[in-house]
Amino acid sequence: MALSEPGTEGPGGESPRSLQRLQESTPQGTVELQLSPKRGKLQLQVLLTPLAIAGQRLPQKRLLGGAGAPASKRLCLDPSPQEPAPDIPSTNGVDGVWDTDSDGSEGAEASVDGNSQLSAYERKRLKNLTENAKFFAALKLHETAAKLQQIATKSQSHITKRAKPKKVKDETVRRRSMRLQRIQPSGIPMPEVPAQPEAEEYPQVPAGPLPMIPEDQVESSKLTEDLLMTWMRISEMKASDTRKHTPDMERYRGNLSRMVLREENIKKVVKSRVSSMAIHPSESVLFVAAGDKLGQLGLWNVDCKSEEGTHVFVPHNFLVSCMHFSPFNPAHLLSLSNDTLRCGDVTRAVFDEVCRGEEEFSSFAFLEDTASTAVVGHWNGKVTVVDRRTPGMSPELSADIGFKRTRTVHVHPVNKQYFLAAGSVDVCIYDVRCLKPTGNKPVSTLKGHTKSVASAYFSPVTGNRVVTVCADDRLRVYDTTSLLPNAAVLSTVRHNNNTGRWLTRFQAVWDPKQEDCFVVGSMARPRQIEVFQDTGKLLHSFSNLDCLGSVCSINVVHPTKNILVGGNSSGRLHVFKE
Repeated sequence: MALSEPGTEGPGGESPRSLQRLQESTPQGTVELQLSPKRGKLQLQVLLTPLAIAGQRLPQKRLLGGAGAPASKRLCLDPSPQEPAPDIPSTNGVDGVWDTDSDGSEGAEASVDGNSQLSAYERKRLKNLTENAKFFAALKLHETAAKLQQIATKSQSHITKRAKPKKVKDETVRRRSMRLQRIQPSGIPMPEVPAQPEAEEYPQVPAGPLPMIPEDQVESSKLTEDLLMTWMRISEMKASDTRKHTPDMERYRGNLSRMVLREENIKKVVKSRVSSMAIHPSESVLFVAAGDKLGQLGLWNVDCKSEEGTHVFVPHNFLVSCMHFSPFNPAHLLSLSNDTLRCGDVTRAVFDEVCRGEEEFSSFAFLEDTASTAVVGHWNGKVTVVDRRTPGMSPELSADIGFKRTRTVHVHPVNKQYFLAAGSVDVCIYDVRCLKPTGNKPVSTLKGHTKSVASAYFSPVTGNRVVTVCADDRLRVYDTTSLLPNAAVLSTVRHNNNTGRWLTRFQAVWDPKQEDCFVVGSMARPRQIEVFQDTGKLLHSFSNLDCLGSVCSINVVHPTKNILVGGNSSGRLHVFKE
């Protein structure tokens, strides 16, 4: 190393060129020391010039002392190249104190106060700075960064996104359960069948009369004929005493306690959830009909202990919501679905179509004992009057009673011109003689319901009571003796009516033999069917731990005998009798 000779000072105490310069070359770059006078002082500048890398930008100026060092004690690395100079000889300083004046842009400048000689302390400090600069250069930071950048660029250039494979549609044949195919289990594996369109999943029942042929048969068999002959025979027999009795309460409770459920009196009559039931008024043979949510109608001769005692027919496309044997001619069984009202006439072995409409039907009730006319409720809130004697499928009258929906209708047992309609939160009594297309006003209103009402029925003998089942978990009994504008509430029973979506909603029905007692299903455990008095008192609970393990939402009581039948959500009927 060598120091250059000092030059002549110009105006302001500055030399036109550097007084002394030292330059050292390293494999990583050039370290340059420069000593020059400024304003009467000697300035020392240390410069580090890294080697240029092809395609890379040279680093900007950085301070060797770090950001935390005082401004007067920092040296600057200036990346601008300088001319080489000989080595700087050893000199002695005066006070050994650095005094730098940095403007923040041109780097830090260090000066020796009025002496061109470097002291031993200054030479040692200068040596340390040189070694530090070589150390930073030996780290090869710029070269390493360039290599990393090269590798990253090369890797990104070879990255290609893989195309996602297209999903292949599953074209395998969709299998259907035997229930959807309406095929009885036979134990033989069924062959694969091609998938059918949605509209053909349930074969549509055609309009017009249908023969009484079971749904799993092509033509009537001997067993079917035997069942229909039993129905016809018991319909021709007249009951010995058709008057309705109302025994005293103690005797009635004794009759209830003698009614039990046995295993042989449980039968799966329909395939799906029971939605309606009717019991034949015969006293010689116990004959029960049940409808389910698929439109099937099952007939069960309970006294026949063989498997041939039940047969299933399909007269409807939708849920069978209401069903009654004709009080005038029990050989006629009328059943109602969403789109049609049919009459099963066993004397002709045919299901006749009485009425068909675009507005969905919900329930019906006979307006007279001859069962020639009926009032029909609709899910959209309207009611219609149907006369079976007139030709055609259209109703005689359609009336808007102001309901959002009409779930059940029931006719007064004595004054047949009055009928009861139950809807969302409305329960009203109307006079059928005053019905008109719009603007109908009720004769009496039964208030107090806060949620939807599932059913409302007159008491069977006098019609002086009405029992309702509401989704607010209440059973209510009203006094309808005088048909006042607002009927009075006689009693309220707290009762769990939360049946959910898988169970048919509860319907409280009166016992035809007892004016002041009604029967209703229960959600309580063990499973049971409850009997209440119109005062709200619980009289009896039908249960059997071994045989009754499900909720019986729909119940029906025999008009003259001590028999109760309950239907559950799997299509089974349970018969309680003496």
